[in-house]
Amino acid sequence: MTLRLDHAVASGTFSLDGETFDVDNNLWVVGDDEECVVIDAPHSVPAILDLVAGRRVKAILLTHAHDDHCRAAPALREAVNDGGGAPIFLHPDDRPLWELTHGGPDDVDGYLWDLDLSDGWELPVAGTTIRTLHTPGHAPGGCCFLVEDLGCVFTGDTLFQGGPGATGRSYSDRPMLESSIREKLFALPDDTVVHTGHGDDTTIGVERAGSADW
Repeated sequence: MTLRLDHAVASGTFSLDGETFDVDNNLWVVGDDEECVVIDAPHSVPAILDLVAGRRVKAILLTHAHDDHCRAAPALREAVNDGGGAPIFLHPDDRPLWELTHGGPDDVDGYLWDLDLSDGWELPVAGTTIRTLHTPGHAPGGCCFLVEDLGCVFTGDTLFQGGPGATGRSYSDRPMLESSIREKLFALPDDTVVHTGHGDDTTIGVERAGSADW
């Protein structure tokens, strides 16, 4: 089967620190005709299921736990694989953010993700490997997902076209984010395509060249 990337955009809201904003999020699905992995679960389960198109979902990988990236994860988990579910992966450092949306152990309706991400952890899918890069800063458990066979990295809100993701809100740290980008992402080849959580693609080379202006 041929490895491919499917993409769409879903609209919704992002809420944190008492403020709510309208946002458009990228939807990404990596796989072949038989199986796939979903990267982030924003806003719309039906939109994600359209991209999945009936394939077996091996995992739901979350770049971080801001609500516009994880809100639909529990519902998506139950909807895929003919109701059999798929595990949700999240870095454990993002638990405080996750609990803002999905509740914690003291909430009778609380729901935790299934398995922890860690730096360097790899997931085989559709004849390729997705490697996790822990890139804290935008969120403490922020992660990017490298797919070398596709020449790309999925950066969530860690790196955008034009520079680092936002900081200045709860649980974010600008110096840490810049360090994560320089150490983990700028170590990748210049022609690596950056698929972001919001907005257009870029490349590592373009963003490295522009980092002198940060």
